[in-house]
Amino acid sequence: MNPQHAFPLRLRSRAAALACALLLAAPAVLAQAVGTATHVAGVAIARTPSGAIRLLSPGSEIRQGDTLVTEASAYLRMRFTDHAEMVVSPKSEIRITEYRYDPNRPELDRQVIDLQRGGFRAVTGELGKRNHEAVVFNTPEGTIGVRGTHLGALFCQNDCGNVPTPTGKTPDNGLHVDVASGAVVVTPNLQSALPGANLGLPSLPGTPSPAAAPMPGAGAPAPVVILNAGQFGYLPPPQNGVQPPLILVPPPLAVQVRMPQSISQNNPQSSASNVLDCEVR
Repeated sequence: MNPQHAFPLRLRSRAAALACALLLAAPAVLAQAVGTATHVAGVAIARTPSGAIRLLSPGSEIRQGDTLVTEASAYLRMRFTDHAEMVVSPKSEIRITEYRYDPNRPELDRQVIDLQRGGFRAVTGELGKRNHEAVVFNTPEGTIGVRGTHLGALFCQNDCGNVPTPTGKTPDNGLHVDVASGAVVVTPNLQSALPGANLGLPSLPGTPSPAAAPMPGAGAPAPVVILNAGQFGYLPPPQNGVQPPLILVPPPLAVQVRMPQSISQNNPQSSASNVLDCEVR
């Protein structure tokens, strides 16, 4: 080897090694463990951004970037590292988009959960207690923020025929939200009417009016609504590109996300862990 080329080659080799190390480190961020499955009834899987699939059982890791998928009649309950808990309903897809929790660094707090279909129940943990603004649940029709909360959310799109309701009627398409404790802030995705319009906030008979305030900005976005403990809200699907405002629903008519006793009890169904990794082709 020509001595005058040896040093540049070594530099290039080191640069290549560093680049490879950075490429290998990038997936590790997405693969960070953020919680553990505590209860699994039926078939539930975690799908990674790369397409790998893990069959979940009690004790399985839940990782940042995972999309949690449950089949019909299946439930998944998990606990995050900040002691928050979430139950995924049957026929659901929920993505753990972002999760950062360090007990000693609250300025880094962040939890973003994307509900793609189906529903969930969730109880906020230490992260949500000390930093409300850091916890966000995104849904196809709006964003749900928390205020130290136990909540349920169900998004129906012609796929909620098996969801039980007080009236026995199939839930309407749209987003159904219930609050067991604390409060939530529901922000619809689309405008509620033409600029300058004020639709107010409708409610069905027998329901108190929640706090509502318009968000700043151009046009007339749908009102941001605060639902308190014991209240139920329904956000209808957009109509001709316009978002109807959230409707308050009286408890006797409300759709609530429920779970079987085997999932709600604190003892896991099984202590065994059976994790299967494979590539989806």
